[in-house]
Amino acid sequence: MILALTVLHWSLVAVFVAAIVLIAVATIAIRARNMQYWLCSYCRSTHTRSTYPRSADESQPTRIFLCVCDHYEPEVGKPGRSVGRAKVERWTREYPELFSRFRDCRGRVPQHTFFFPQDEYSPEYLDMLAELCAEGYGDVDVHLHHHNDTAEQFRDKLVEFRDTLYHRHGLLRQDPQTGDIVYGFIHGNWALCNSRPDGHWCGVDEEIPILLETGCYADFTMPSAPSNTQTKTINSIYYAQDIPGQSKSHDQGIPARVGSNPPPESLLMIQGPLGLDWGRRRFGVIPRIENGDLHAGRPADLRRFELWQRAGIHVSGRPDWIFLKLHTHGCKDGNIDTLLSRQMQDFHRGLEARAISDPSFRYYYVTAWEMAQLVHQAEQGVQSPEFQIGSLRIVEQV
Repeated sequence: MILALTVLHWSLVAVFVAAIVLIAVATIAIRARNMQYWLCSYCRSTHTRSTYPRSADESQPTRIFLCVCDHYEPEVGKPGRSVGRAKVERWTREYPELFSRFRDCRGRVPQHTFFFPQDEYSPEYLDMLAELCAEGYGDVDVHLHHHNDTAEQFRDKLVEFRDTLYHRHGLLRQDPQTGDIVYGFIHGNWALCNSRPDGHWCGVDEEIPILLETGCYADFTMPSAPSNTQTKTINSIYYAQDIPGQSKSHDQGIPARVGSNPPPESLLMIQGPLGLDWGRRRFGVIPRIENGDLHAGRPADLRRFELWQRAGIHVSGRPDWIFLKLHTHGCKDGNIDTLLSRQMQDFHRGLEARAISDPSFRYYYVTAWEMAQLVHQAEQGVQSPEFQIGSLRIVEQV
């Protein structure tokens, strides 16, 4: 009896020690990837998605709006103007060659939104991109890197760059109601609203009101995982408001909803997918992060597409409209070879095949601007998406 109790005692001790070691290893793994910022939100949202009905009207097809937002930096790594020019020339030459043959469910070619950095401005880059966009392959919006900045300096940079893109290059657009020039935004180094714990790569807590004041129609910075700038809010479309005296005001916000107007003085935040990929594990155990990043050796494919779709990013009350905002750094060495590749052609070919075999599946290539407009359509209760091609309004029919 004593021997049995001793064995049981030491067995319990071994189990306890093993549990402590497992918890310690998990904690180290979580913090090494900065997952402590968003893992609880992910676990809660996974449960919600598993119990949430897809649509009140099951006869409605699932509509997927696919937007690629490129942190487009021709001079990343400071290689020199000639290298930057060669990269932009390659994009403008190869993108139509590779993707002009593909069409979404409304007959449109793949779209690419170039978020061009204010701090790398060169007229020749933007002239080439403007020509590509005029041919129908995408759009240009605003990207900005800054460090130890002030609110006034930040505002001046945005205004000057916004006006240059519009007046010098014929890019961006005017708000149809106010006539003001508007733009989409991605913050450099992910540090929106001074969100890095060390305060680097920004310096301005009150970025949200400045973005609104200067014409920002939506922010597309998130997700930033595995960066420590990642918000608690994930897989969401929501409105963020400035919290005076506080950084990272966009950590939480008010979800976009059918039948609800945007809160006053709030910025639309359109996030991309963020979750765990259990199909790709480190050491066969630890799941990798899936954050919608298209990079070297990791192009879009149908398996990843399923993970993005499963994130369920939608306007509350309209779960049959799924918004897939992907991101990339399209001028990084390696990335450019992946994005302009046969693998990416295979991805578009796969979407075509799925749409042919499944009438309930509809996908649409959209720019960042169009994605924001579709969010507002969902809020207004629009049943079929409306697309604007030049001066022509097209209503997609079931």
